[in-house]
Amino acid sequence: METRKIDGALYRGMVAAGAANLRRHVAEINDLNVFPIPDGDTGDNMLLTVEGGAHASADADLSTVSRDVADRMLLSARGNSGVILSQFFDGIAAGLEGATDADPALFAAALLTGVKHAYGAVIQPTEGTILTVAREASQAAADRKPDTAEELFAAFLSEANRSLARTPDLLPVLKEAGVVDSGGAGLIRIAEGMSAALSGELPEIDLAPAVGANRPETPDYDRFTEDSVLEFGYCTELLLRLMRAKTDPAQFDLKPLIAYLESIGNSVVAVKTGTVVKIHVHTMTPQLVLAFCQQYGEFLSVKIENMSLQHNSLDGNTPAGKRDRKPFGVVAVACGEGLISMFRALGADEVVNGGQSMNPSAQDFLDAFDRVNADVIFVLPNNGNVILTARQAAELYTDSDVRVLPSKTIGEGHSALTMMTPEPDDYDGMEQDMTDAMAGVVTAGVSVCSRDAENNDRVLYKGEYIGFIGDRVFSADNDSLDAARGLVDEIDFGDHEICILVSGEDADPEEAEEIAGYIRQSHPGCELYEVDGGQAVYRYLMIVE
Repeated sequence: METRKIDGALYRGMVAAGAANLRRHVAEINDLNVFPIPDGDTGDNMLLTVEGGAHASADADLSTVSRDVADRMLLSARGNSGVILSQFFDGIAAGLEGATDADPALFAAALLTGVKHAYGAVIQPTEGTILTVAREASQAAADRKPDTAEELFAAFLSEANRSLARTPDLLPVLKEAGVVDSGGAGLIRIAEGMSAALSGELPEIDLAPAVGANRPETPDYDRFTEDSVLEFGYCTELLLRLMRAKTDPAQFDLKPLIAYLESIGNSVVAVKTGTVVKIHVHTMTPQLVLAFCQQYGEFLSVKIENMSLQHNSLDGNTPAGKRDRKPFGVVAVACGEGLISMFRALGADEVVNGGQSMNPSAQDFLDAFDRVNADVIFVLPNNGNVILTARQAAELYTDSDVRVLPSKTIGEGHSALTMMTPEPDDYDGMEQDMTDAMAGVVTAGVSVCSRDAENNDRVLYKGEYIGFIGDRVFSADNDSLDAARGLVDEIDFGDHEICILVSGEDADPEEAEEIAGYIRQSHPGCELYEVDGGQAVYRYLMIVE
């Protein structure tokens, strides 16, 4: 049966099918990483992003459903590919605004709008990535001028596969690694699922965690007992369908609704799309929210969560809640109890748990911004694959002036905080001082090679230890101590005065002491500090400032 119109229910089903198909191939996408250690896990990041959209309501027109899909993906987005993917779907929603359903021509035009949004999310777009695959495939689909949705997706997928095969010719790092772009490959798997859904394959999303996926833990309900006191209230979110029997949806004014919500809560967000209002509020009395909103319509979905059960990213035993308003605050990203404690001691108000191979979502950042509750918030992503997510969250957050610093490593974040001098009247100067402090910092790492590869004129083998700085490997050995010593020999200590040796969760304490002794012996003029970081992926980190 040919599909000549895509309505809201079908579109939501297509997104769900895309997520289901990506889930089947997530390990394959993860294995396409360029650098031979576990990275941000592109497959997991894209899966968690698209699954957020797959949980959108299907009981509405196409414009409303596509906007709900996009908004949920924006909040769920993780990693660079996840952010770009969410912006692609955000553009699709923009292209479908006001549409009850879409014929192939309108949907093809929406794909092109999606491409514009995706490119706009990246300060310096790089060809040979998911951006190229999305652009070339969407243009081919539009040029085909298809009569049916099946023809549209056939054209999209045909060109997407050709485009993916060309990515190594556009991006030398892919050719050197012998892989195609992982983000582009993930987009194809999603599009395959969406195409299959046109024939009636509309799977329900499996809520069980995918292998390796970085998903939030289930709240510990024992932390709120019969003797507890409700201190932080409820995070209340709902979708309200405005009903003509109760109000005039076309003339409905959000201002009285927002004013009421602000009188009984905070962190209020209310957005009207068509005849659906999306609401978010933190309140002690969610029942009043429901009663007030039901004057105007009926609920499509409702979610109420006790915020005392939400996991605090600084301390799993401390309930999450807002602090008193302050002039400025800092949010940093790190994983491992030792590194989290280090950033807290340096002045970070919130430390979002994440980093290499476990990228936080935009929602994780939004929650942290909310708890900091400052006029100006400085953000240290401390990982190149987290910066885009932090920036997306900053754009979504309206209660503070959020400034994302381009810290790509733990070392850069450490140096920025070390040099932070509070100047409440000169936030621009504070930002510049922290940015300047990141220059010249060396962050080196020792990890296990995840696959056979070549790098920096070296042949690397899966399972051996490699020492690297940035994306260049400087040592490789079956013995982690020798790999670490070889890395120390290659670091240009120059005029640097401080070295911090950070041991990971799988480090050997005696071996760490031997490495520390080797650094002291080979660079006696450098002051050495040792930190039990407890981080994943990196057996050792060496920060030289």
